[in-house]
Amino acid sequence: MIEVITSIAIARKVFREIRDAGATLGLVPTMGALHAGHTSLIERARKENDRVAVSIFVNPTQYDDPADLENYPRTFETDLEKAAAAGADIVLAPASTYLYPDDYRFRVTESPLSQRLEGAHRKGHFDGVLTVVLKLLNIARPNRAYFGEKDWQQLQLVREMVDALFVDTEIVACPTARETDGLAMSSRNTLLPDEHRRLAPQLHTVLDAGGPVEEMAAALGAAGFEVDYVERWNDRVLGAVRIGNVRLIDNVEI
Repeated sequence: MIEVITSIAIARKVFREIRDAGATLGLVPTMGALHAGHTSLIERARKENDRVAVSIFVNPTQYDDPADLENYPRTFETDLEKAAAAGADIVLAPASTYLYPDDYRFRVTESPLSQRLEGAHRKGHFDGVLTVVLKLLNIARPNRAYFGEKDWQQLQLVREMVDALFVDTEIVACPTARETDGLAMSSRNTLLPDEHRRLAPQLHTVLDAGGPVEEMAAALGAAGFEVDYVERWNDRVLGAVRIGNVRLIDNVEI
């Protein structure tokens, strides 16, 4: 049976015992509302480690919009079933007061990358992301931590933070999981009404078709999206759009 831990002190003790036994640990950080993309990360962690932990924590510090935080889907009991079925041994699900005993006085701040793209449209977002990821890595001290490529900018920032702060965890990137129509899997997809759900895959279709970023942005706008950005970054083209009250991001390799 999967072990659910809410106490940071107990979690550190359990993870220390795993290390002392010489076992490897894989960590999959999530905010819950697990879907097939999350479970693919857990399944990969299961193949590559002796023990697997999943964190389920809706992180308040990465939200600049209180309504967005309030609307994030919370499906904890279902999440436990999915995590267990995918091979997780432990779920770490602390309260916010446990993860932020300092009331977020201390945080990780990066510049300038965190202020571009997502950071330009979500003030303080990456401060919250990097801070909570560092806390989770310090609590679990896993051999490997698994992140999806859908959040490409986040993935790069986490990798660079781990290197810069000498964190002894390998960051493992996993391909974006997609629906059959190409839409990148996301917990936010459940918030899309049917009409918007039918339109949503056009984000990936347009990015994947290539061409000048200005033309891609125009095509998305013409399709009915409110475009935050479409930009090329090294070997990727990244895009973020809004449709109704839901914000979608995606990226494709050039």
